[in-house]
Amino acid sequence: MSAVVLAFLNTVDIGIGELFALASALTWATAVIIFKVAGETLSATSLNLFKNMLGASLLIPTAMFMEGLTMPQLTSWEWFITLASGFIGIAIADTWYFLALKKVGAGNTAIVASLYSPFVIGLSVLFLGESLNIMQIMAFVLVLLGIFLVTYQKNRKHVDAKTFVEGLFFAVGAVFLNAVGIVMVKRILEGDGFFWLITLRLLGGIAGTIMLLIVSNKLVGVIKEIKEPRGWGMLITASVLATYITMMFWLAGYKYTDASTASILNEMTNVFIVVFAWLFLKEELPRRKLLGIVLAFVGVAVFISY
Repeated sequence: MSAVVLAFLNTVDIGIGELFALASALTWATAVIIFKVAGETLSATSLNLFKNMLGASLLIPTAMFMEGLTMPQLTSWEWFITLASGFIGIAIADTWYFLALKKVGAGNTAIVASLYSPFVIGLSVLFLGESLNIMQIMAFVLVLLGIFLVTYQKNRKHVDAKTFVEGLFFAVGAVFLNAVGIVMVKRILEGDGFFWLITLRLLGGIAGTIMLLIVSNKLVGVIKEIKEPRGWGMLITASVLATYITMMFWLAGYKYTDASTASILNEMTNVFIVVFAWLFLKEELPRRKLLGIVLAFVGVAVFISY
């Protein structure tokens, strides 16, 4: 495995945007493993709100330290886009993602999540004027094939047809809205005030999440659950890594490179999760997943090289 990684690093000349995109996949995968070690001590909805609020509490002083109290010089429309991006990509998309997990399980949802980069690429071509050359398209297909081999499971959670269709709708919708949320804010991220922009985007997502919880009459229950005593050490560590560090890396990737490129590199998250689960959780690494990991790394190397 180390030989594959070393060969990957020696093959490509990675720019800062690509490096940030890969770093976000790496740190998010690390956070997922820590969450698994910590156990499911919080429901998905409560964990999402908790980690986002913790991330905001760290991003605000970071933005003040890095950029002072001066907000980015944005038009009214750009302010709206920034906040709406958080609402769409965090509040609605995350809520739908958790609904998909509940209805069809993590395995089916993980497969659908591979639609993220195709959605981003399609939206980037339509609205940002981006494009891929033939070698990048071939490399992109190779990455998706690798991700499919990594995430595919023969024995999936059995669900009836109606529930499966509903879960598929929420899963695809969540991935699509996440792609919409990042593409719509891409050009704004390329300007000044990066730390304030990602902070404001997260605050828009938190406000939207709270609003949705109020509408669904779940806010009181979520707050009550968060207040319950539990082992917070690993949860806080994973949350800081997931919503503070990963978010900065993830959005910096979109700031400094094409959205299409960043989204494809983000797909490496599942590969890193499988590798870390094998290394630290002693989960099995069958040949099919190992082949998927190799294909994904080769695909990324070829993509960046062209």
